[in-house]
Amino acid sequence: MSSFDKSTVISICKTVLICGLVLYLGSIIFFNDSDCPSSYLFSSLNFPIIIRSSNIAQTNNRTNINHLLFGILGSEKAWHHRKSYIESWWRPNITRGHLLLDVPPKGNLLPWSINSPPYKISDDVPKLVKETKHVDSRVLRMVHGIMEVFREEHEGVRWVIMGDDDSIFFVDNMVDILTQYDHTKYYYIGGHSEFILSNYWYSFHEAFGGAGIILSYPLARAFAKNIMSCLKRYSHLKSADRTTMLCISDIGVNLSPLQGIHQIDLRGDISGFLSYHPKSLLMSLHHFDMVDPIFPSMDRAQSSFHLQNAANYDQSRMLQQTICHKRSSNWTFSVSWGYSAHIYEKIMPRSWIQNPIVTFKTWQPSPSPPYYMFDVRSPSLDPCEAPHVFFFKSIEKTPRNEIVTTYTRAWPSGIGACLSTGNYSAEYVSEIHVYSPATKRIEIDRCECCDIIHEAGSSKADIKYRECKIDEIIA
Repeated sequence: MSSFDKSTVISICKTVLICGLVLYLGSIIFFNDSDCPSSYLFSSLNFPIIIRSSNIAQTNNRTNINHLLFGILGSEKAWHHRKSYIESWWRPNITRGHLLLDVPPKGNLLPWSINSPPYKISDDVPKLVKETKHVDSRVLRMVHGIMEVFREEHEGVRWVIMGDDDSIFFVDNMVDILTQYDHTKYYYIGGHSEFILSNYWYSFHEAFGGAGIILSYPLARAFAKNIMSCLKRYSHLKSADRTTMLCISDIGVNLSPLQGIHQIDLRGDISGFLSYHPKSLLMSLHHFDMVDPIFPSMDRAQSSFHLQNAANYDQSRMLQQTICHKRSSNWTFSVSWGYSAHIYEKIMPRSWIQNPIVTFKTWQPSPSPPYYMFDVRSPSLDPCEAPHVFFFKSIEKTPRNEIVTTYTRAWPSGIGACLSTGNYSAEYVSEIHVYSPATKRIEIDRCECCDIIHEAGSSKADIKYRECKIDEIIA
């Protein structure tokens, strides 16, 4: 072959290669167009775009709020004072689902609030009791309600979430958590009771449902299909959550527990619990009617909206505990983001300060400890161990793309200064400003660290959040 022929062949090969590459890149761009049906592309093109399509599945197929279907179990009588809890987090025309009432609403509930979930009336419970011979109509209504919610909407649903009307949910966190699970598999997700005996009496394997029972769509479908046979099989039980767990167990699925789902089987002042939240995304708080208002200057309804006000800015940090020290004055700061801040007049290790202070009471009388499913510490009148307490007051976004939350003193400590650390009293501090990034912090493999800015004698202290340094010790 002549040199001319060789150069001609090389030139032709280069041209073909370039044209093929251009066509391949064009097909990828065309494939990314959401208006182009993928079936047409696959039938008309033979280019190897499988790798590219898997990337699209990861970016465009992410779980979002539209994939969640909520069923809120309530009663017409209780809804008069509980609707504020649900309206604090419900997003009209965005959140999917409905409230399941026992009887039609009347009185001042009409006309129905556009800020409430749309309602539906439970199926004929007396008829179902007669058919299943169930001993408790209330239990039957709650368990059967899962099927009633599931049957209403199907398009795009990946997760069915059941809860009670005295709970508040943190939907963005739910989305971020559920994104980590394969919704095409069978998943039964929920939380334990905080009260040890409740788990012992019912089951350590059940989701306590008021705080949220989460079922993947395939599991919800299997559950709904077998609901009547299950209600007949367990017609003797007087616990809806236990019945639900047993029905799901018979399908071959066990509980996947999550720490951020809180039944709140506690009584009284739960500020000690909320101020030392476990290192997990907050998903729900139940039993708002059974505890004191979580903000001392507000009632329960106001408290739920106030907490959600912080959540509207950043759910990923809600109640997350961050600890830092002001060594020049021997102070330790503990912040439960969006809820409270504490100052201790002593350098405290995180291993001790992460345990909740028992400001609360047990769910039911119990003769002897242990009472709780988590480590606790007793309240103290020792000024070196008793914190100065501040509660969340306001929140705003700064021009520097930071979020600043302000916490104000709840009450004077009145127990004097910690003399063993140099008599640096924090009594005169009345306000704490916490600066955190405006970006989400979903991967909580480690707590954030922070720096304290405070001049001696100033009534205000600033806390600047930052990522911890490698191997930094928070002590």
